[in-house]
Amino acid sequence: MKLVGMVDPGRESGRRRIVIGVVVDGRVTPLTDVDDFYADLPHWLERARAVRHGTVPLAEVSLAPPVPASARVLCVGLNYRAHAAEGGFRAPEHPTVFGRWTASLSVSGVPVPVPANEPGLDWEGEVAAVVGARLCDADAREAEAAVLGYAVFNDLTARTAQKLTAQWTLGKNADRSGPIGTVVTADEAGSLSDGLRLVTRVNGEIMQDGNTRDMIFGVPELLSRISATLTLHPGDVVATGTPEGVGYVRTPPRLLRSGDVVEVEVDRLGTLRTPVADASARSGA
Repeated sequence: MKLVGMVDPGRESGRRRIVIGVVVDGRVTPLTDVDDFYADLPHWLERARAVRHGTVPLAEVSLAPPVPASARVLCVGLNYRAHAAEGGFRAPEHPTVFGRWTASLSVSGVPVPVPANEPGLDWEGEVAAVVGARLCDADAREAEAAVLGYAVFNDLTARTAQKLTAQWTLGKNADRSGPIGTVVTADEAGSLSDGLRLVTRVNGEIMQDGNTRDMIFGVPELLSRISATLTLHPGDVVATGTPEGVGYVRTPPRLLRSGDVVEVEVDRLGTLRTPVADASARSGA
């Protein structure tokens, strides 16, 4: 089953309302408000599974991130050994976790601006796990069972800001720098340990070609370890890290500039396409 966030097509005026919709054969049926959806997932997933025909062509929908504004977006750095090595790091003994705000999230097709003080943005194709149940001190089996689904993610990074200090937060929260794709439920996507190919292309050229089976810490272990410190709730997002092939380690470094298009494609999950714009596009952020 495929789930998207979308601007309520039935609301003509007033505050922008985000709803969750279920996609069937290229058409989408709105279900309910995004907060209501995650507040009662069993009910709304049952309703979603009963949908046989979409009501609105997906191409005509204004997409939005498929998670509530209250979600915690936790990203895992250096979670592929080859990626850690290409940056000159040792493989970590514990997950390297940093945060994004949901305000940094965007969706496929939305231009991401390069901040004026950056030579460009770096790509980091990833798979994000969306939490579907409360997790507190969960073991790995409980954690895996709590995954609602997976989505393609691009952890676009402002490297200049990231490298100013040992804290990565600033460089990982540039405006609209966290595009996230359709949520494919876990029963359809399968386990990342099965091995999903992840390919990142810039202007059609392959930059990353990895596989989720190469992650150091798998999703069950990540969620379990995180839940030992903070309680995870439905709608929270864990971005699981990127394989080797990022731009800043190349000779010479290669970064995304205005006019470039970056695509991240993951088996079973689809393709996320992000055009890159100059700093003037920040005016709408």
